[in-house]
Amino acid sequence: MAEEESANRGHAHVNAVYLKLGPLAGVVKEALLSSWELACEGAGLTGARLVVEEVPILVYCPRCGESRPLPSMQWFACPECGQPVSEVLQGRELQVTALEIQE
Repeated sequence: MAEEESANRGHAHVNAVYLKLGPLAGVVKEALLSSWELACEGAGLTGARLVVEEVPILVYCPRCGESRPLPSMQWFACPECGQPVSEVLQGRELQVTALEIQE
């Protein structure tokens, strides 16, 4: 996506890619960051930074009628009342939110 946007702008250089990453996305932040440079070389993004915003897991508790952040992804229960929860509102993100492009 960053490479395509760069081409659409006359091959402008991408300085940074901003990404939202949730714990349930199935991606380990440290592994992503350590492989970023290598991935950029083949995609024409050499020198681009990866800026990761970590998004917490947010669930809806039907008993409390509130959305609550989970303290641990091993225990899907409301941290206030202990009710098991299944509705995940946030935490699955693996989303590019912005590109920093130098024309």
